[in-house]
Amino acid sequence: MMSLPVQPLSPLDGRYRAAVGELGEHLSEAGLNRARVHVEVEWLIAQTDRGFFGTSPLGDEQKAALRSVVDGFGQADIDELATLEATTRHDVKAVEYYVRRRLEQLGLDDIAELTHFACTSEDINNLSYAITVRDAVEHVWLPKYRAVIETIAALAREHRDAAMLSRTHGQPATPSTMGKELAVFAHRLQRIAAQIDGTEYLGKFSGATGTFSAHVVAAPDVSWPEVSREFVESLGLTWNPLTTQIESHDWQAELYARISHANRVLHNLATDVWTYISLGYFRQIPAAGATGSSTMPHKVNPIRFENAEANLELSSAVLDSLAATLVTSRLQRDLTDSSAQRNIGVGFGHSLLALDNIQRGLGEIDLDRALLLDDLDHNWEVLGEAIQTVIRAEVVAGRSTISDPYALLKELTRGKRVGAAELAEFVQGLEIGDEAKQRLLALTPATYVGIADDLIDAL
Repeated sequence: MMSLPVQPLSPLDGRYRAAVGELGEHLSEAGLNRARVHVEVEWLIAQTDRGFFGTSPLGDEQKAALRSVVDGFGQADIDELATLEATTRHDVKAVEYYVRRRLEQLGLDDIAELTHFACTSEDINNLSYAITVRDAVEHVWLPKYRAVIETIAALAREHRDAAMLSRTHGQPATPSTMGKELAVFAHRLQRIAAQIDGTEYLGKFSGATGTFSAHVVAAPDVSWPEVSREFVESLGLTWNPLTTQIESHDWQAELYARISHANRVLHNLATDVWTYISLGYFRQIPAAGATGSSTMPHKVNPIRFENAEANLELSSAVLDSLAATLVTSRLQRDLTDSSAQRNIGVGFGHSLLALDNIQRGLGEIDLDRALLLDDLDHNWEVLGEAIQTVIRAEVVAGRSTISDPYALLKELTRGKRVGAAELAEFVQGLEIGDEAKQRLLALTPATYVGIADDLIDAL
C-alpha cells in the first residue's frame, strides 16, 4: 500500500476548512508569529520614540518601512522563520533574529540591540496571544455568533404568534409559542455576547520575573512601569502590573469559560430544534441533489444540528481544559501554558464550525403551523391548570366554595385525554362567577398562551 501524501490531522484543516479557515489568519502558528513580529517592531519604535540610550526617533518613512514588515508578512516570511527556528530551537528567538535581519536590510543596524531589549520570551508571547485571540474573537467568531443570534431572533419574530403545545418533562404542558421559545435562546445568547464584548485582553511587559530587574539595571532613571503600561495600552490591550514571568492568563480563562457557556446554550438550542423536527413541528427543506439517508430515500436527516452538537461538545472540552490549565503555573514559570495555548484555535474552530451548521440548519427548516394546532387540539387537558387557577381566584373572591380545586382537576385530567366537549361540560357545572365561567368556556389550548407574543419585544 502506498503512503499517502501529507494529510491534515484535524478535520478543521481538512474537511471543514472552508467553514473555519478565516480563524487561521489569527490563531495559527503563522498568525502568532506575525503578531510576535508586530510586538517586536512596535517595541523598537516605542524605545526610539523615547530616545532610549541616546537613540533618535525614527522618521515616518523608517517607521512605515518597519511596519510594512508586519503588513507584508507572508509565505516567504513563514518559511524563513521555520528555517531560523530549526537552528535556534526556540520560536521567539527565531523571531528576534528575523527582525534583526530586517533592520539590517533597512539600514537600521544601529538600533539592532534594542530588538527584544529587556524582554523575556513571555513578554512577547503574552502580548501576541492577546492580540491574536482578541482579533479572532472580534473579527471572526463574534460576528458569526451575532449572525446566529439574529437568525434566531428573526425566527422568533416570525413565529411569535405560532401557538404550540409545550412539553415540560416531555409531557403535554401549558402552551407557548414557537416564537417565545426561540426568543428565550436569543436572549440567553445576547447576554453572553455582552459579557464577551466586555472582555479585558490583558498584557504584561515586565521581564523575566515581573520585576523589571534588567530594565532598572540598564536605565535606573526610567519609570519602567509607566513605559510598560503605555506600551501595552498602545497595542489596544489592558496592562497587568503584577505578574510572574508570565501574564497570569486569568482573562483567557474567563473568555474561554464564556465561549464554552455560549457553546452549551447553542447545544441546548440544537437539541431542542432537533426534537421539534422529530415531532414534525419543523419540516426540513431538502437541498436539491442531497442524500438524506444512504438506504432510506424518504429521510431528510437533521445533520446540521447533530454536527453542531458534536462540535460544540469538542469545543467546550478544549476550552474548558484551557481555562483550567492556564490559570496555574509552577512558581514563576513553567511551560504547560505554551503547549496548551497552541490549541486555542482548535477550541474556537469547533465552535465556529458549529455556528456555521446552526445558521445553515435554521435556514433549512419551515414551521408546520397546522400540525402545531392539531397537536394542541388533541390536548385539551392542558387547560386543567387554567381552570383550577381561576377556581382558586373565585374562592378567594368569595364567589365559590369549592375545596381543593387542584385535586378536583387532577381527578378530571391526570393521565387522561379530555376533549373540548368534556371540559366545557365540566366548566358549565362549576360553582364560579359567570364572568369567570365565560372566560374559561372561551379558552382553547391555542389561545392559552398568556402574553407569549408580547414577550418577543424584550429582544
